[in-house]
Amino acid sequence: MSVQSISRKDFIKNSSILLAAGAGIFGPAAASAGDKSEGISSKTALTADKSFVLKNVRLETGFDYEDDEVSHTKTDLFTVQISGGKIKSVLPNQPNSDAIDAKGLLMLPAFRDMHIHLDKTGYGLPWKANPSKRKTVKDMIAYEQQIIPELLKTSIPRTEKLIELMQSYGTNYARTHVNIDPTSGLDSLRNLEKALENKKGSFHAEIVAFPQHGIYYTKSEQLMKEAAKMNVDFIGGLDPYTIDGAIEKHMDLVVQLALDNNKGIDIHLHEAGESGMKTINYLIDKVVENPQLKGKTFISHSFALANLNQAKTEEIAEKLGNAKIGITSTIPFTRNVMPIPTLHKHGVDVMAGNDCIIDWWSTFGSGSILQKTNLSAQLYGYRNEFDLSRSLRLATHNVLPLDDKGNQVWPKAGDTADFVLIDASCSSEAVSRISPVKSLVHRGNIVY
Repeated sequence: MSVQSISRKDFIKNSSILLAAGAGIFGPAAASAGDKSEGISSKTALTADKSFVLKNVRLETGFDYEDDEVSHTKTDLFTVQISGGKIKSVLPNQPNSDAIDAKGLLMLPAFRDMHIHLDKTGYGLPWKANPSKRKTVKDMIAYEQQIIPELLKTSIPRTEKLIELMQSYGTNYARTHVNIDPTSGLDSLRNLEKALENKKGSFHAEIVAFPQHGIYYTKSEQLMKEAAKMNVDFIGGLDPYTIDGAIEKHMDLVVQLALDNNKGIDIHLHEAGESGMKTINYLIDKVVENPQLKGKTFISHSFALANLNQAKTEEIAEKLGNAKIGITSTIPFTRNVMPIPTLHKHGVDVMAGNDCIIDWWSTFGSGSILQKTNLSAQLYGYRNEFDLSRSLRLATHNVLPLDDKGNQVWPKAGDTADFVLIDASCSSEAVSRISPVKSLVHRGNIVY
């Protein structure tokens, strides 16, 4: 099993994602313009802590109203100075200055994929669709036990390729779950750390130690204890009832590992019905008992929430909001349509992620979190200017150019220079049309 070799330059130039990513503005012509002012060139564009100036940057400035409804998002052109990984200043536009010309492209916060498995992808390998015979999570566990030893041999370059795909869609930050299981031991985690180290100048990730094969179903308890002491940010879990047969035993270990090692919690919960709701309520009680876990605890998928009547949905959403437990969704569009609007109503931190990218769990997944945001807008009927602009928060993890009253809140001097330049007139158009990302800047480093 080998990974097809392709350079970053050819990847952007030749890959099918060019349709979405575009050619960018930081090519040789842009570098030449930068040479005159800030010393940026094609040789230094990817190095850290370089200062540069962008002119003709389109930023959102406010809302227009018609009949008390937002009818249009106002924008204007600005000059933006970047230095030391931060936005140094946002100034009136200086179109005749010697600076990199953003050509009127819209600057938006860089995108964040908050649920993905960077260690598990078929991206970079020959296409292979999923057979229909593997139907349950336990079926998939058995299959993973067969294929992981061979996949580990190429997991580092495959992870790097997946990161590059995500970057081409404007993502510079992710929360990635990584297998902690008896088959791979801690090797999946170690390989992921190597890949992230190789990409540290252009990408950042939080890591979840994820017992993909169960904690007790495959005797992963000791491995999870070891992983918890390593460079991970969250302790994961998986369907405590259907996989391990014991909600309390499974969740007690997850919570205790988080408390003992000062980590957050992010569990996979695919279970619907009674067992899913019992797990959610049990975790809420544990977080209330241990308030240091508030704001650091998340439930991924949480399909049980999709099967409740409105009264029950409001009740559990209020409890989640009060406990500051977040929900991370892949925006499913099957029968499990998640109650994201109700969760938002009660202050629940809702995040979005691609989850699988062309792997043995799913042959789908484009790598674009903006596409997920577009899907959510379609599912929940967000079609007016205001709602579409607010939808962008799923792609940026709540960072928006304008607040709900139309006041400009991003970018400001001192903000981390994480942004995309996108071919759209405003946020709402970017969401509605899944507008092409032309360039990505990560902590002041020009990725492309």
